[in-house]
Amino acid sequence: MLVVPLAQATSRDSAGGKAATLGELIRAGENVPDGFVVTTEAYRRGTIPRDEVAVAYHRLGGGPVAVRSSATAEDLPGASFAGQHDTILDVTDLDGVLAAITRCWDSVRSPRAVTYRQAHDLPEPSMAVIVQRMVTATTAGVLFTADPVTGCRTSMLVESANGPGAGVVDGTAPVDRHIPAEGTALHAMGRRLQERFAAPQDAEWAVDAGGALWLLQSRPITTLFPAPPPDDGRQPRIYVEFGHVQGMLRPVTPAGMSGLQQMISAMMASLGVRAEIVDIGGRLYGDLSDLARHPAARKRLVKLMAVDFGPRAQAVMEHILADPRFAPAPQPAKPRSQSSLGTGLRAVTGILRALASPAAARLRVLDAADRLRLASAAPDTLRTSEQRLAFVTADAPSADDPATGPATADPAGAADDLTWPIVAGLLAAALPAELLAGIATRAEIHAVLGGVPHNVTIEMDLALWQIARAVSAEHRELLLGSPPDALAERYRRGDLPPIGVEEFLEKYGHRGPAEADLGVPRWSEDPSGVFAAIANYLRVTDMDQAPDVRFARAAAAGETALDELSRRVRWRRPVRGNLAVFLLRRARALSGLREYGKFAGLYRLSAVRGQLLLIGSDLAGRGLLGEPSDVMFLTLDETAEAVRSGADHRPLVAERRATHRAESRRRHVPVALLSDGTDVETLLPPDADAAGWRGVGASPGKVTGPARIVHDPSRARIEPGDILVVSTTDPAWTPLFLTAGGLVSETGAVMAHGPTVAREYGLPAVISVRDATTLITDGQLITVDGAAGTVTAA
Repeated sequence: MLVVPLAQATSRDSAGGKAATLGELIRAGENVPDGFVVTTEAYRRGTIPRDEVAVAYHRLGGGPVAVRSSATAEDLPGASFAGQHDTILDVTDLDGVLAAITRCWDSVRSPRAVTYRQAHDLPEPSMAVIVQRMVTATTAGVLFTADPVTGCRTSMLVESANGPGAGVVDGTAPVDRHIPAEGTALHAMGRRLQERFAAPQDAEWAVDAGGALWLLQSRPITTLFPAPPPDDGRQPRIYVEFGHVQGMLRPVTPAGMSGLQQMISAMMASLGVRAEIVDIGGRLYGDLSDLARHPAARKRLVKLMAVDFGPRAQAVMEHILADPRFAPAPQPAKPRSQSSLGTGLRAVTGILRALASPAAARLRVLDAADRLRLASAAPDTLRTSEQRLAFVTADAPSADDPATGPATADPAGAADDLTWPIVAGLLAAALPAELLAGIATRAEIHAVLGGVPHNVTIEMDLALWQIARAVSAEHRELLLGSPPDALAERYRRGDLPPIGVEEFLEKYGHRGPAEADLGVPRWSEDPSGVFAAIANYLRVTDMDQAPDVRFARAAAAGETALDELSRRVRWRRPVRGNLAVFLLRRARALSGLREYGKFAGLYRLSAVRGQLLLIGSDLAGRGLLGEPSDVMFLTLDETAEAVRSGADHRPLVAERRATHRAESRRRHVPVALLSDGTDVETLLPPDADAAGWRGVGASPGKVTGPARIVHDPSRARIEPGDILVVSTTDPAWTPLFLTAGGLVSETGAVMAHGPTVAREYGLPAVISVRDATTLITDGQLITVDGAAGTVTAA
């Protein structure tokens, strides 16, 4: 049928999203204005069924109507299409209705609708059109069944204005904002909508002169971050985002999620902290509720978070600890286990041993990393998917420490040989700030830690620079003039001229962006990021800014700063000063080793990924998956089910891929969430620094340059002197540091990977600048002051 009554609209395919929802609400007894729908079949035919529209309009009683778009892609959970297609109000005759239908059809291809679809990776929809009786409103507005700003699922919000309400929807009228009281008609309607659709709703409504409340539209609130999993509801819970510790704010694949949950739990356990790691919106969040209420643990919680979580998370936790709902509660005493006593003894022994002889500790770290590399390789005897699955799911014991990254097999005590020298370096770098309080600033201490040696990530970056330096004039043109993904494809085909990339990938190919996620390709599979980095290096023309020169300059400046600090503090604070200088010298010798834990742990992750892809290839050949990489969108249990019983998970994979794509477009990931969905940062006082953007200085120095907003390192084009503005970083981003003039990051802690490498390059850096990638525009001239922790428009 080409025209149907609105109450009979049931299918999104024929009536579009808006009409299908309104039809359901009419049938549920909601007070929705009467109307009819010109279906998508008429749109596909390209001809308005004039006679049928005339009959339906006459049955409606003629007079003023609203003609509203209802595309098949409207009011989706991840894409509302709010305001993208046309709505025409107060149409008073048949000719006007017909013209308005044409306008709604034409709006499918309007520039704003096309841009919106491209941004959401959606195809062109079909368009149905609703013709509805106009409501002469005295008051109208929008009801949100969850707070759209804080995300709180237990608080509704109303925005309203006198008159028809168009100004509320399009943002042109001043509005009254309030929370609807329990027992009011609006609150009751919100409750019904929430229960019917089992998701927070954005509902348009109007009240007519007779006082009747009309429901005009209901659709999902698409901007809310997903809510935490349900809990017992007796007390609120606090979840802190953990993914940025590994440089990941994009959603994690299902295959990577379980491994990361185990890894981060082990990392927290090494700090003496127990926390459940949960999946919220594909991100890793730690439930720190019990710690926040623990009388002893809460006293050190904020301080512990300084190492990897950073000041934004610390500010959130300080707010939570002041909340009476998280007041300390008595905890049952837990006996100290023999294993924890043994770990403590090994820790003390290993740390003191590393501090006593840093050179020997470094050799132990290198040897342990090599042992893990050899132990992580998949046996050549694996032939079947069942055998490969056994390798993938085999226990890979080891408790991670705060710096070592993914858990790996532990041949001959490799974990201890890796862990304690790294922890010793972290402690040696962190303690002097307390010892020298009032004598040396944190910026001065950061300067001492510039250009530290033995960092495998720095060595990786400089190896890429050496490749770029050796490129011939002929190959230079090829590398600068070809897109990185095209070069990667040529490399995989084997028809790229030899420039040294093969040797580089032999050593570093198990790395990549978001490398802690098992589901993300390694550089050995997709070297696009490597070619992008080489191209950026080739743009360096001032050899004084060459990466190796900059690193050597930072190293020399660090040694000079240490000598100057040593002379200054020893006579002012002899005992503490001498201890601090000793620790800083050890920090220069040991802190660069911190990257080796993750570097070595990634060997097993890469091997497991390779075997999973072979399983995926087998399942795709059996018709159980669409392509081998689909296996990364299954849990290991689901993969085992497909291998052993032939379960067809293709519909599940398609659903998860769509969710993953939608979540990947999300730019804001809350630092912390309450169990009711509240983004805790929205409850904190706003930053009062009107002159620019304030964060935390992580690497000293001051630089001015054009901002370059980067979301994907493999597609980044960085000119020398550009200032990188990013959401987060991991080691795969660090090749960009070699040509950048400065770094601004939305997340991070001073001792995290990115700021550490920035200091070692002498790159001014400010971290924890909230919403930097949104507030700063690409190309904007900005000044980064790494000592003051500020970013200002130049």
